[in-house]
Amino acid sequence: MRNRPEQRVRRARAILWGVALVLMAGCSRGPRDAGAPGADTAKPTEVTLLLNWFPEAEHGGFFAAEVHGYYAEEGLKVTIVPGGPGASVVARVATGAATFGVENADVLLLARSEEAAVKAVMAPIQKHPRCIMVHEESGIKSLRELRDVTLAMNAGGAFSHYLKKHVPLTGVKIVPYPGNVARFVADKRSAQQAYVFSEPFLAAKQGARPRSLLLSDIGFNPYTSCLIVSEQVLRDQRDVVRRMVRASVRGWEQYLKDPAATHKRIAELNPEMGEDVLEFGWKALKAFIVPDDPRRGGIGSMRSERWAELRDQLVEIGLIAKDKVRAEDAFTTEFLARSDPG
Repeated sequence: MRNRPEQRVRRARAILWGVALVLMAGCSRGPRDAGAPGADTAKPTEVTLLLNWFPEAEHGGFFAAEVHGYYAEEGLKVTIVPGGPGASVVARVATGAATFGVENADVLLLARSEEAAVKAVMAPIQKHPRCIMVHEESGIKSLRELRDVTLAMNAGGAFSHYLKKHVPLTGVKIVPYPGNVARFVADKRSAQQAYVFSEPFLAAKQGARPRSLLLSDIGFNPYTSCLIVSEQVLRDQRDVVRRMVRASVRGWEQYLKDPAATHKRIAELNPEMGEDVLEFGWKALKAFIVPDDPRRGGIGSMRSERWAELRDQLVEIGLIAKDKVRAEDAFTTEFLARSDPG
């Protein structure tokens, strides 16, 4: 969850980062291709999957693949490593510290503009769940109506640059994002950045009546929780990538059907995630995993026009230099059984 009381955050982060450091130390070597000469085909191929945050609903399909044995069926031993603030997912995947990672498309494109040789191989969350959360009492029903509020927002994020470029924000005072909903709950004229599967739940639980205004409604819609891998692994371990993608797609399909076992596993790894929180997140995300788009393929599919549009948006808001990044270099649909890259 992207916000929680600071004391609980510190406790959870300490636990999870301790686990992460141990796991990364023990599993940092690259994977072996099961088809490579001298490989022991009876022994599972060990890989790591580094998350972009602490385990929660947005990672559900990857944990489902672990819980239901889909990775094992593909001959993979996948160690899922918790992320958190400063996880540097793209950098660690690019350097081989982690075999695979989970990151959003805008972050990946920004990293590629800095020469990070990493690609997305599947995109389970098709519609971006980032939103601005306002109070129902404010009467604000769309982002273009956002005015006369105090907005807590990370000013450095791509979404915030896009929002400031495309919305007048008349009378809006932007303040740093505090990492919790306390200020929002206390002040009806406040607003804050959020994810639809987390902050609205906490705010409502504390008595507020939040309304989520999606950034995708004004055109900012990066693929979310993408499975990423380095270009070196793509070259040298293609069969491993293929098996990882195949099992992960199955995991997301299973997670959509029945999340119970997966939620139990996530709660074990992240004590802050109760059944009620995860259930809320699952229900909120279902429509974002399978949106109403007749052009899309199966779970994880990606389209080149979406990547190109996002690249152009990052250029427009000044985060990427023109002609610095080719959208088609940021992803591949090669390992997806059903896809519409055009």
